[in-house]
Amino acid sequence: MAEPSLLAGSLGELIDEKISVQDLVNKMKLNVLTPQIDLSDRMISFYDVNRAALQLTGFFDHFDKNRVQVVGKVEQQYIADSDEDKIVENFKKLASFHVPCVVFTRNYTPSEKIIDACASEGVPCCNSSLTTSELVSEMIRWLRVELAPCISIHGVLVDVYGEGVLILGDSGVGKSEAALELLKRGHRLVTDDVVEIRKVSDETLVGSAPAITKDFIELRGIGIINVRDLFGFEAIKDTQTIDMVIHIAEWDKDKVYDRMGLEEHHMDILGKKVILHEIPIRPGRNLAIIVECAAVNNRAKKMGYNAAQEFLERVRVNTEGTFKGKE
Repeated sequence: MAEPSLLAGSLGELIDEKISVQDLVNKMKLNVLTPQIDLSDRMISFYDVNRAALQLTGFFDHFDKNRVQVVGKVEQQYIADSDEDKIVENFKKLASFHVPCVVFTRNYTPSEKIIDACASEGVPCCNSSLTTSELVSEMIRWLRVELAPCISIHGVLVDVYGEGVLILGDSGVGKSEAALELLKRGHRLVTDDVVEIRKVSDETLVGSAPAITKDFIELRGIGIINVRDLFGFEAIKDTQTIDMVIHIAEWDKDKVYDRMGLEEHHMDILGKKVILHEIPIRPGRNLAIIVECAAVNNRAKKMGYNAAQEFLERVRVNTEGTFKGKE
């Protein structure tokens, strides 16, 4: 049977991520040199940046217009040593591609002609006190997270002993109740009902809560409760890597369930395979304890210990010993 997939059009809804230049300015603490331009309308859709070096010489082949343009120390020296009219012309041509923005490092302030050349095409100019390498690395790190592929799904995400556990299941199956019991046992809630999952790298999925549902849990028969108010700030976590998925389903007496745990099942989330456990439930099962055990067992496997393999080895040794005794 094919492993379940969490992709747009199945369990999740793909979110088209973009951020405004204003968000970038706020995060990087940039100084805006073109206050007349509305930064909230200028959108960034690509996480990488471009050092505008060859473009200042007039070479625009293979130019990526979707990237933030950074002008560093080397480019600033080139500007100082070159004919101003030619530089202004090339800045105007660069701006004609409608790049998101141009950022000068080391508090460099270009001439009014350069600023006006960019502003005439609606491209904002900013500068930063950071060095080029500091600004570029921090900008790429932040943009990569903010613009990572993202899906929104129905589920609960909790931090259990440092393991990010994504709990899935049909509506009303008990996901929120399990999260509440885990909170009482000292674990932390990331989000209930809606989980936004971002693929920040090939190996890392990060889950968070939408702003509208952050800190809240819905309990049928009671209503909405505020986890931060009831359990304190230590019960809430803003983001969490997703290390495993637990799918809760009603007990089916005709279904064969894995009792040993020798076979690993996975769920594909945005191209990343995540460990999947299907937990059948019926009255009397303590789901919170099961989730805790699953989280601890997952940590143990990461550290090289597999209880199922050890048990199988004991059975093998004991069986061989029995046969030898009979001989």
